[in-house]
Parts: sequence; structure tokens; C-alpha cells
Amino acid sequence: MQATRSGLMNGMAGVAIFSGSLPATRLAVTGFDPVFLTVARAAIAGGLALALLLALRQKRPASGDLLPLAVVALGVVVGFPLLTAYALETVTSARSVVFIGLLPLATAIFGVLRGGERPRPLFWLFSGLGSLLIAGFAAGQGLGATSTGDLLMLAAVLVCGLGYAEGAALSRRLGGWQVISWALVLSLPVMAAVLVLWLPQSFAGVSPAAWGGLAYVSLFSMLIGFVFWYRGLAQGGIAAVGQLQLLQPFLGLTLAGLLLGEEVSPLMLAVTTGVVGCVAAARKFAR
Repeated sequence: MQATRSGLMNGMAGVAIFSGSLPATRLAVTGFDPVFLTVARAAIAGGLALALLLALRQKRPASGDLLPLAVVALGVVVGFPLLTAYALETVTSARSVVFIGLLPLATAIFGVLRGGERPRPLFWLFSGLGSLLIAGFAAGQGLGATSTGDLLMLAAVLVCGLGYAEGAALSRRLGGWQVISWALVLSLPVMAAVLVLWLPQSFAGVSPAAWGGLAYVSLFSMLIGFVFWYRGLAQGGIAAVGQLQLLQPFLGLTLAGLLLGEEVSPLMLAVTTGVVGCVAAARKFAR
């Protein structure tokens, strides 16, 4: 019970941090190219992760952990940031965060495939209901039309779900913050090289808001959030804690309203209540 409670608390902290990722990315892409933004955030976080690992004298991963770490890096260090950055050039922050509601299903499915978890059938029922609530909300708000940005967000959700599940399985051996740190360090040479190649000639036209967005996604989205998130998944289970992601779209929409001036409707609050119920029910049948 203590491990489950601690897992939920850590998982919720991670979700709260990640909820600001897409609004912050939306701000960042107003001043930075998506490729530059992706490699810059990875390089900044990678340098900090390397310093942290060296300062705390962490043992290097075993050779058998390198391929799973590469999967984590491709999913959450490269794939999700790059795909969402391109998506947010063409869709609004509100539209994009709704797709994040599909992450619990993606994480749970990859958790079954990669982590060996076997949630009960009712878990899938309530998980599906929660996702349907989000889909219904999207359709009701006019967010359901297919576009290039939507397809990019769907792809981002899939690669992120894989990275989450793979990282959670690894964190049971390496530790939560160590997983994301080693994944960042593993990708650091490539990210640093691309950063040099993609460096703009001038940053004169970049607004303070864009710089703030870059700082947030580099420090919080890319590193600090994962410290809490992977620890939570390892303590409470991939399927159970993963359901907390159902709350992320609505936290993200709230931040989008505060930061970007988007409307937070009463319908969003009503649907959030339903989603919270689905999260609670899915948790009960996750194991």
C-alpha cells in the first residue's frame, strides 16, 4: 500500500510537470525551429544529466540495458519532442493536449508487451471509457478533424507510450531518474552535433516567451518530470499509475488558458470529473 501510494504521488507530480510541456512548446516554436528546439532541449537536459550522474557516482548501465535505453531515448528524448514541435506549428495548444489523453492506453499496451503486466479486463473497459470521454470532448469542441498536426500528435503519443513503458521497466533495475539521465546521456553526442549544425545565425528575434518555453521543456519536461514519473511507474505499476495521464489534457488546457489566453469551458470541468472517476476505477482493476 505504501509503495502504491508513493507511486501515485510521484506519478501525479510527473503528470503536473508534463502538463505544461505542450503549452511551453507552443510558446517555444514561435521563436525556434522544431529541429533546433528538439536538439537544444535534449542537449541542455543531457548536459545536466551527465553532471548529475558524475556527481553522484552512478554505476554505468549494463550492456544489456543499452538497447532499452536507446528505445527510451528515441521515444521521449527525440520522437515525442520533435513530433509535437512540428504539430504545434499547425495546431493550437488546446487541440494538441487533448491527444495526450490517449497516452494511458498506449502506455498500458506497451506495458503489457514490454513490461509483462497483465491488467484485468475491467481495466481496459474503464481505460477505454476515459479515452472515449476525451475523444467526445474533442469532437464537441470541434477538435476532431483530421489534419497533419493531428497525425503528428497520434504518432507522438505512440512513441511516447513506448518510451514510458520501456523506461518504467528499466527503472526497476536502474532507478527512475537514472533511466532518463542515461537515455539523455546516450543521445547527447548526436544531439550536440545536430545542435551545432542547426544553430541559427541570430537569436535577435526570439521573444522572452519563446526562451521561457525552451527553458521549461529543457529542465522540467525533459529531466525533472521524468524523475518523478518513472519512479511513480516503477512503484505503483505501469498500468495503474499510467492512468493518471488521463488528467494531463485538462491540466494542460488549464495552463493553456492561463498562459495563452484560451478559454477553459464548464464542459471541460464536467468531463474532467468523469475522467477522474475512470482513473479511480481503472486503478482498482490494474493488477
